[in-house]
Amino acid sequence: MPESDLFSHDKEICMNIGDGRQRYEGAVVPPIYGNTLFTYDTFDKLSEAVMDEQSHFVYTRGTNPTVSIVEKKLAELERGEKCKCFGSGMAAISAALLNSLKQGDHILCVSHIYFSTLDLVKYLQKFGIEHTVVYATSPEEIERAIRKNTKVIYMENPTDMMYRLIDLKAVAELAKNRGIRTIIDNTWATPLFQKPLTLGIDMVIHSASKYLGGHSDLLGGAIIADQGIIDAIFKEEYLMGGAVLSPYEASLLLRGLRTLPLRMKVHQKNGIKIAEFLESHPAVKTVHYPGIPSHPDYQLGKRQLSGYSGLMGFDLKEEHYDAVKEVIDATAIFQIGVSWGSFESLILSPNYGTNANQLMKEHRSPGFIRLAVGLEDADLLISDLKQALDRLL
Repeated sequence: MPESDLFSHDKEICMNIGDGRQRYEGAVVPPIYGNTLFTYDTFDKLSEAVMDEQSHFVYTRGTNPTVSIVEKKLAELERGEKCKCFGSGMAAISAALLNSLKQGDHILCVSHIYFSTLDLVKYLQKFGIEHTVVYATSPEEIERAIRKNTKVIYMENPTDMMYRLIDLKAVAELAKNRGIRTIIDNTWATPLFQKPLTLGIDMVIHSASKYLGGHSDLLGGAIIADQGIIDAIFKEEYLMGGAVLSPYEASLLLRGLRTLPLRMKVHQKNGIKIAEFLESHPAVKTVHYPGIPSHPDYQLGKRQLSGYSGLMGFDLKEEHYDAVKEVIDATAIFQIGVSWGSFESLILSPNYGTNANQLMKEHRSPGFIRLAVGLEDADLLISDLKQALDRLL
């Protein structure tokens, strides 16, 4: 099947846009600007640069040529006006929330979000910022959960671990009518498979440590939004927070972006094949993956997503810690570890054997297992899962 015009354009962005080979003596890979500062011929020129640091290279805590190339690519991939990169995904999330909120405001978190993000939201209570979590994804239920002081609707799409989908266009419309800012973590789908800004969402966040980097060897984050939002973040949360993406990490991220379109095709192919296998296994109760027709949001996904990544979950019929532990420990190709989005396949569970009350509070099954399907041969991965799951029969 030929590539869509959209995917072909994104592929060109990943491969070539912003690399500036003519500026760098024809270098096929842009140089790494590892210097911390940039000097000027005269004090007047330095003074001018300092007064407009976003448009000039003064100090790498502000801007850096290597990092700027990455930011240009990510902004274009998301169809946004501007991007700012950070030293981690959590740094980007922190900056986005701090820029959007003040004392007395309220954050509405939609369904399941990354636990560290939820910890941050709880931490903000000490500054007089309230929050609630609505464990639902329909626009009607989200609308009912909005308060008079709600200033941010925060989402992951698909939702964390449960992988339910949110109608982003509908939520963006109800938020704009009330002057509420919408923020979404788009790490699961990547800019290749979902473009929230085109659906009316205000801010997109990425953990670049996942699919964008793709090799489990860098930490990074990014915010993409309109120029006004990014300019405000640069002057306040970015410069004062200091959580910058180093030029060395930026060079690794550039490398990851060059292969992103190729890798995501394999993640998708493997993911669908493994989800279909899990559906057929007698030890599995439910598969959480929007790329299969049995998923409750499959039709919404066909309208809103242009592809699917390799991150999914499933519930065991035996919903207890011992069964979860037995399956995880029995895998050989799937490695036991946190994070996801790189070449390797990973397995874990939010059930640690001591947090049953927390799982119940967060509407999570104690038999849930998460898979980050990597780039290995799908049949080998299925064989590994089969021998592990068969132990429960």
